[in-house]
Amino acid sequence: MTRMGMGAYDTPKAYLDAQLTYEHPAADETPFRALRVLKSVYSGSAYYAAAERYDEHDETIDITAVVCLVRWNPRAADGYIFAYKDLDETCGPVETACPKSVLELLTPTSHPWALDWRRRCYRLLALKGRRLGDGDLIRFPAPMRFSDGSEHREFRFRRGGQKTVLTLTDGRGRFKISRLLERRFEIVREPKVAKTFFPAA
Repeated sequence: MTRMGMGAYDTPKAYLDAQLTYEHPAADETPFRALRVLKSVYSGSAYYAAAERYDEHDETIDITAVVCLVRWNPRAADGYIFAYKDLDETCGPVETACPKSVLELLTPTSHPWALDWRRRCYRLLALKGRRLGDGDLIRFPAPMRFSDGSEHREFRFRRGGQKTVLTLTDGRGRFKISRLLERRFEIVREPKVAKTFFPAA
């Protein structure tokens, strides 16, 4: 889609919010249809929205999640700066980085794919909500393989200002694992060694 094709909207979020906001009066055998966005978040590659269907009396019918995969390149040489693919939660989207602020607005559902998608979203939120302290020992379910051919399962988490790095348990090496907090690992609780104090002679 070109910038002209986006009309008056300058960003993917503004355009998609508008696409999910409409009100069509009943006509002949076509019933009243209306939708509005209660909350939406655009992350740069995906758009998540809580979209409310309502009736002609402005009463809520349901609130469901809409997920859009977004390609946005405002400097595209060919002028086609924007593309998207929209899915609702009953399609069971692969993308599960939906914010809690959107999930909490959704009304209950019995659709199996929607339920599975919501569970996966909350599972990812729980993973990303873990807090790692400097020096924490973490253990992955299986060894991680690195570009040098080495494989390791346990790492020491180190924090230096805004930067974080993983080392081996003895402090050797420097390792980076992409999207660390989205991966499954356990924080190993190490026994604390009490200090021994000797009385002064």
